[in-house]
Amino acid sequence: MVRKTSTRLVAGIAACMAAAPVAHAQQASEDWQTIDVLTAMVANAIGRSATPIDRRIKLARCPEQASVTAIDAQTLAVRCPSLGWRLRVPMTGPAGVTPTQASYARPAAAAPVIRRGDNVRVTIDTESFSISYAATASEDGRVGETIALRGSDAKSTLSATVTGPGRARLAD
Repeated sequence: MVRKTSTRLVAGIAACMAAAPVAHAQQASEDWQTIDVLTAMVANAIGRSATPIDRRIKLARCPEQASVTAIDAQTLAVRCPSLGWRLRVPMTGPAGVTPTQASYARPAAAAPVIRRGDNVRVTIDTESFSISYAATASEDGRVGETIALRGSDAKSTLSATVTGPGRARLAD
């Protein structure tokens, strides 16, 4: 009788210990509701609205308040400097309404903003998330032009649209 009770006790403790990391992992992921409130406040301040963050994204909870800044007229950046993660959040706005910040205007000069051999941050944007990675420009490019890029190995090539100095976006 004592042996059955101690076996059940050990099995119960093992089950609790196995469930503990799962509960801790759930608590350790980022609180997207708070981030959505912050992104909505920043987007509203510049006359836009932010897209809610996809809840399937699992990132470690930022120990301090994440920072939210506008990258351009269509995108916010949510950053956790201490953990090193960053998300891009798309913004939308009413049709025909231009953003309130004039610094987003396209430069008048048609000079290339990316030169052959430059490191380029390439992004893939969807409605709910953004992925970015590093590539090397194979040719010069102006804002709005599609240029050839090389990935981390010499065999992988891709084409992306130049969005600014050192930045390009893959089209759908």
